Amino acid sequence: MKKVVKSFPFLGLGGGIVVASLAMVTGCSGGAKSAQAAADSASVVAVKSEVVRRQSVEQIREYTGTISPYSKNMIASQSATRINKILVEVGDHVTAGQLLVQMEETGYLQSKLQVENLRVDYERTKSLFATGGIAKQQVDQLETQLNVAEESLANLEKNTRLLSPITGVVTQRLFDNGDMTGGQPILQVQQLMPVKVMINVQEEFFSLVNTRMTADVKVDIYPDENFLGRVNLVYPTIDNMTHTFTTEITYSNGNLKMRPGMFARVVLNFGSINRVVAPDKAVIKQAGTDERFVYVINSDNTVSHRTVTLGQRLSNAYEILSGLDDGEKVVTAGISRLINGTAVKEVTGLTE
Repeated sequence: MKKVVKSFPFLGLGGGIVVASLAMVTGCSGGAKSAQAAADSASVVAVKSEVVRRQSVEQIREYTGTISPYSKNMIASQSATRINKILVEVGDHVTAGQLLVQMEETGYLQSKLQVENLRVDYERTKSLFATGGIAKQQVDQLETQLNVAEESLANLEKNTRLLSPITGVVTQRLFDNGDMTGGQPILQVQQLMPVKVMINVQEEFFSLVNTRMTADVKVDIYPDENFLGRVNLVYPTIDNMTHTFTTEITYSNGNLKMRPGMFARVVLNFGSINRVVAPDKAVIKQAGTDERFVYVINSDNTVSHRTVTLGQRLSNAYEILSGLDDGEKVVTAGISRLINGTAVKEVTGLTE
């Protein structure tokens, strides 16, 4: 009996294998494309943005300082003599020219007697010269002696009868009656009408500050009151380290509410300037520094990290001094997922 052997064509088997392989390759390629598309989609960050605009911003600046007397004088005698009597006490109001301290008068009285004798001799000498009894040279010599003695007496009087050079208040008493001063200060007098505050103003306002400007002065002890001050003095130079210049603000202080040593806030209004204004949500503080930055959306829908210089705070926005131009877009939400160069998609209603 003849045995029949069934054979299967290799091509048919191979064709089946080839078809299966192609199906597998096609399936893998489609999955890779889907994964890539998903990855690209995940790398695009949804953000919310706002266009910044240039607008008129009132330039109001607040400065801090300490109230100081308008002037301050130390009352002292140049001579190392004894105090006879101090005529005022701390807190007393005094006027310019008022006698404050009487020093020991021994030296002054001796000098006064000497001047009186010289004056008598001088008058007698002039009479003798008029009658031809003496030479003109003797008269001139005696006149010179008299002038020197009178100047010395006037100086002694200033250092024996100590007068107040200003109208003000006695703020210190450093000696008692009978003490030897050794030329050291005995009293301090401060002028409290007006008072002054020294502040440091940014150099950008140098051309705007003048003695016609008014200023609002506030002190913590009177939180509900504003005191109208005035620019009294503008220093002519700018500090090259701080880029500020010193300005003196005075207040009349007729009610004597302000006292030296009080902490003060001074508000100056420099008018309005057109500035770029950005929402406060867009401004981020650089960790570990004082720098501030924003993310700006570029035309290719990526973001750029941009350092900005801030001016004053305006409710829910900031005045931008540098770093942004009018019409640029800044990111206001979605910021935490951004780095420089991140691709973004703008959406509405997004919150951080």
